[in-house]
Amino acid sequence: MVHQAEEGKRERSTDQNPRVQHCSLELDLHVHRWMRLPGVPAMCALSRRHLCLIFLLVCVLASVVFLHITQDIFHNGLDLPIPALFADRHLVANSVAIFCLSGTPMTPNISSSCPTYPASLSGTWTTVPAGRFGNQMGQYATLLALAQLNGHQAFILKSMHDVLAPVFRITLPVLAPEVDSHTPWRHLELHDWMSEEYAHLNDPFLKFTGFPCSWTFFHHLREQIQSEFTLHDHLREKAQGFLRQLHLAGTGALPRTFVGVHVRRGDYLQVMPQHWKGVVGDRVYLQQAMDWFRARHEAPIFVVTSNGMQWCQENINTSQGDVIFAGDGQEGSPARDFALLTQCNHTIMTIGTFGFWAAYLAGGDTVYLANFTLPDSAFLKIFKPEAAFLPEWVGINADLSPLRKLGRRLSGIA
Repeated sequence: MVHQAEEGKRERSTDQNPRVQHCSLELDLHVHRWMRLPGVPAMCALSRRHLCLIFLLVCVLASVVFLHITQDIFHNGLDLPIPALFADRHLVANSVAIFCLSGTPMTPNISSSCPTYPASLSGTWTTVPAGRFGNQMGQYATLLALAQLNGHQAFILKSMHDVLAPVFRITLPVLAPEVDSHTPWRHLELHDWMSEEYAHLNDPFLKFTGFPCSWTFFHHLREQIQSEFTLHDHLREKAQGFLRQLHLAGTGALPRTFVGVHVRRGDYLQVMPQHWKGVVGDRVYLQQAMDWFRARHEAPIFVVTSNGMQWCQENINTSQGDVIFAGDGQEGSPARDFALLTQCNHTIMTIGTFGFWAAYLAGGDTVYLANFTLPDSAFLKIFKPEAAFLPEWVGINADLSPLRKLGRRLSGIA
């Protein structure tokens, strides 16, 4: 009875929809003709269940073949490097001119096409932290620029992170000490200017040494470098708060222009004359540099920082009421001095990487001490002035007469 009732329901459902009945009949006829194979009796024709099973089997076999082919392509054809997962979000894709210095004259590298950066970074590159604050800023910026140029991932060591991270919002990842100690590094000592060979480095594990701090390595990435060396908010706000409360002593007026002055002293007082046949900035140079700004900017105020503040207070002319001694004089704690210098509009520097970076990040006009060694100094073998100072910066020649007098006395000439 149940069976008969179900059959009745199906009949009534079909009868109620003639279009469904007609389509069902046509489908049965087509399937019946298609299932009957030529020369085969009707009793051997394939049922619909058999056809579905055959179709499913074909799909499974096709899927297996497809997977096999795609796996072979990815393993043998594309060869994707795992370190591509660490692609730098700051990667720059635009073509830029790289300055490569092989000799003293500097010209843009126009013999080859402008480099373009790879789509992903691979390998592991780092640099040996050495020297003081400004040295390590130069090493950081050079590592970042050369790694991007050659398509490799840059890491810094923990000691560099400990020096720079308390001051700047740096982003390069830190290499774990155990990874550093077990990596088969190739060491490469860099000279202090960009050369053609540095644009074609393919080593997967490369560790730089040396003291690079030349704009020729990284100036094409200036915005990125400025971003990496962005001060933490508390340092910037403290520096700006100090500058806002300054007044010109003579008139009490607010200054219109802030000029940061960095006077490098310390160990350079012995190293420069005794080892490099050179001098440091003296009182005459600082007076000339300040006068240069006074002649070109209205109501400037000079904010002096130094690791020899007592000498500065005794030798810098303050009679015009526009000089402020603001630095703490402590060479081992550069954050306050550096923050003050970078928040000024312009810079006077003497020598050294600390002053270079202050000027580079502050922007504006920069006056620097030029020709501060004798022509036969060995320093000129490792230092190229045209690679050290931006072309638009203004150099004032150092007074080398004390060195020449010392040389004559040492040689027995009156």
